[in-house]
Amino acid sequence: MRKANVEIRAMMHEKRVPAWAIAEVLRVHENTVLRHLRTELSSAERERIERAIERIAAANAEKEVDG
Repeated sequence: MRKANVEIRAMMHEKRVPAWAIAEVLRVHENTVLRHLRTELSSAERERIERAIERIAAANAEKEVDG
């Protein structure tokens, strides 16, 4: 059985973005994010999570530069 949302999970891993950080941006509980990832997301929900990941990754990169 193939895991759902493999691309999203890979993006989270690659950019080192934890589920709790995504939940904070989306203003939901961490468990809600994890529960949504269990089944394939709609394209709108996928885009919303991808934008959150990109936003968090950009903020983390900015923090590293500012040091």
